[in-house]
Amino acid sequence: MKSLKYFLIIILYTQTGYAQELLTKSEAVKLALEFNYDIKVANNDVEIANNNASIKNNSYLPTLSVQAGTSYRDNNVKRFDDEGFVFNNSGSVINYNSSVNLDYTIFDGMGRKYTFERAKQGAILSELQARQITEAALLQLFVAYHEVARLTENELIQRQTLDISKTRLQRAQYSFDYGQSTKLDVLNAEVDVNTDSVNYLTVVQQLGNAKRDLNLLMGREVNTEFSVDTTVYYVRDVDIEALREEVMNKNISILQIDRQIQSSEFDVGISKSGWVPRLGANASYNWNKNDYEEDSGFADLRTTGPLVGLSLNWNIYDGGATSTRVQNAKVALESQRINKERAQQQLDRDLNNAWTTYQTALFILDAQRKNLETSHHNFERTVEQNKFGQVTSIEFRQAQVNLLNASLIYNEAKYAAKNAELALLQLSGHLLDTEF
Repeated sequence: MKSLKYFLIIILYTQTGYAQELLTKSEAVKLALEFNYDIKVANNDVEIANNNASIKNNSYLPTLSVQAGTSYRDNNVKRFDDEGFVFNNSGSVINYNSSVNLDYTIFDGMGRKYTFERAKQGAILSELQARQITEAALLQLFVAYHEVARLTENELIQRQTLDISKTRLQRAQYSFDYGQSTKLDVLNAEVDVNTDSVNYLTVVQQLGNAKRDLNLLMGREVNTEFSVDTTVYYVRDVDIEALREEVMNKNISILQIDRQIQSSEFDVGISKSGWVPRLGANASYNWNKNDYEEDSGFADLRTTGPLVGLSLNWNIYDGGATSTRVQNAKVALESQRINKERAQQQLDRDLNNAWTTYQTALFILDAQRKNLETSHHNFERTVEQNKFGQVTSIEFRQAQVNLLNASLIYNEAKYAAKNAELALLQLSGHLLDTEF
């Protein structure tokens, strides 16, 4: 008992002896948006997608290249004069060449345009995916924040329960010393103190773990100490039909599918571009030099000058490959439209489930609040009766346990209702717009 008592004193000093930072919900969101690892990776993916959607990555600009080279060739040349006499000339030749080349696609059957538009849709889709990751991370953050708040209140409740049990043990000991009660009352009170001590230490441990979980979600050192705001507000005047309309228009899954449909439409255009001729232009400036050995009978040769040209490429028949690509692109587009219909049905189901969960959670919250008030009133009456010896130690303990359980259950209902509300906000696409 003494060891346990000293350990509890250390725990209490650790929890209350130092001023802790008050971490508000808004500050937690700010930290998560800046330092959460999933959000940071998602933002990097957005940057990559925006780079891919740049005009520099979609064949709209000409290409400029430089080439240079040299070669060596050993010659054995036979030359004939007018009388048929043969002269043998042998020697080597070294060739030097270089060129600057400019190539540009003037027209490619609109394939380049559709590819560019699809890349821009990909960038928008990446932003929506990052938003989805952000919403999921924030919902996880809120759940973790509320868990810390719940355990903070539970820790206070367990501490108060332990204090009551300690006071009861002292009184039982005094009564026993003065012959007003039996040793059994003292033993029962000691058992209750031990039970409440274990419960208190357990919730302290759970609170420490929950704080480390929340720190990790905010991307900061996991052992950073802080306290949280346990005040909770609810939006009770939510209209289900207005919410349903917003879900179908603003839900992040629907917005992503809309972008995928547009990308599939551009895929059809890209595939059709295979039926259209392609026109290209090129220009270059060339320099070429051949160096021969002096006794080879050949003079050195040099050529320089520009070259400009146009090219037309029209694949009149490719064995049906383009036609197959067009048909497949159209089928893929239809599949995306089917996916949207399915997603809308699933969202309607999810909305109804989330709405029912939220309404049930609010009802349970109100019911548990009434139970808590009743248990608190009953315990106060029991305390008054206990002062005059009108209740037994067992009856007192039962009233105490009833108040403890009612308090813990109310706390559970309090934050369960708020988490259910946040799930509704996420479905409607308003989680990031929520006032914290």
